[in-house]
Amino acid sequence: MGIESMRKLKPLLHLLLPLCAHWIAEEMTVSVLVDVTTSALCPGQSTCSEAIYINGVQQTIVGIFKMIVLPILGQLADEYGRKPLLLITVSTTIIPFGLLTINKSREFVYAYYVLRTISFIISQGSIFCISVAYAADVVEENSRAGVFSWITGLFSASHVLGNVLARFLPVGYIFQACLLIFVPVYMSLFLAETVTPKTEENRSLTLKSNVLKIVQERYNSMRYAANLVTSSPTLKCISLVSFFYELGMSGISSVLLYYLKSAFGFNKNQFSELLMMVGVGSIVSQIVVLPLINPLFGEKVILCMALLSSIAYAMLYGLAWAPWVPYLSASFGVIYILVKPSTYAVISKGALSADQGKAQGFVAGVQAIASLLSPIVMSPLTTWFLSRDAPFNCKGFSILCASLCMVVALCYASTLKVEAPRERAFDENAENIEAPLLT
Repeated sequence: MGIESMRKLKPLLHLLLPLCAHWIAEEMTVSVLVDVTTSALCPGQSTCSEAIYINGVQQTIVGIFKMIVLPILGQLADEYGRKPLLLITVSTTIIPFGLLTINKSREFVYAYYVLRTISFIISQGSIFCISVAYAADVVEENSRAGVFSWITGLFSASHVLGNVLARFLPVGYIFQACLLIFVPVYMSLFLAETVTPKTEENRSLTLKSNVLKIVQERYNSMRYAANLVTSSPTLKCISLVSFFYELGMSGISSVLLYYLKSAFGFNKNQFSELLMMVGVGSIVSQIVVLPLINPLFGEKVILCMALLSSIAYAMLYGLAWAPWVPYLSASFGVIYILVKPSTYAVISKGALSADQGKAQGFVAGVQAIASLLSPIVMSPLTTWFLSRDAPFNCKGFSILCASLCMVVALCYASTLKVEAPRERAFDENAENIEAPLLT
């Protein structure tokens, strides 16, 4: 089954090759950014509450705008094609990292955060959603779960390579933008389009009429996507699972490295080791294990197993009593990483081919709402329990609280029923609702 899925990846070669380069370039910076931002904002300190709060504010702002941007990008990918949307989203990371190549002073770090926030709004989540929709265009429905597992496995492999490079390369080389520039150039030259863009009409309309028409069409299109999800028990349930899972996991991700630095004195080397350990195991679980077990157990069982593993992951981090415990906790990432491909497969099975971008984009928008809400609690709670004013000695208390969200996600996942989509009976004017944006 794994070899068969690998053969079916051939039409996706010109998509996956540049995406791997993009993921490697981004992952190289993850473990280093904690040291760079802490050194710039809180020189000589191991704990930097300012960096934790800025990350929380960044995640909140990104979450607010992603609620709107992600569904729209998914709709535009259905209407105007996957390729132009992919080119836009992968290009947004070039300038922020270019700034840190020039200088890592306090002012440049602030400028990086501003530009990276804009980049996250456009690219975070949307690259994966559009890529999954692209894959759904060229892969048969019964083979999508295996192909999606290969895509997320390559994502993990890219993260491993990125962390290996971060572990051994000097910081000055890590923020080079060469790989990031290569990605849109390669895509523009070699990536084939899978969607026939809709033709533009009514060019003679006045500016005011165009603006009003655009607003009305976007409202109708978003309403259509909402109806698409809410009218399907499968998509509605997976949306709730995604919301609570992302609520907990995004909160943990936003503070985890700062927590480890403060609690155990970890630096970029330990961060890279943890991320590499998760990545190596994730490659095996996604590329080899998932395609083998998916036909036997189905997406629902795999999803529940992965969510259970994520709960253990969070609780061990929250209760970590020694420097070796985070390594034990990270080992559960080998299993919980399967939440993503299982979710993509469920969404893909629950939506028609023409609605793949809308369904993936809407669920990604739901996840964005969760990532908006989580730092509002996680940032101050983490800072409080890492300070000397904590009411009791449990530095990972905020992470324990986040694990409760994954418990709720598991409860919803246990009620999931994966059903084939129905035709667009709920809206007979679908074509009008999905009218192009640029008319």
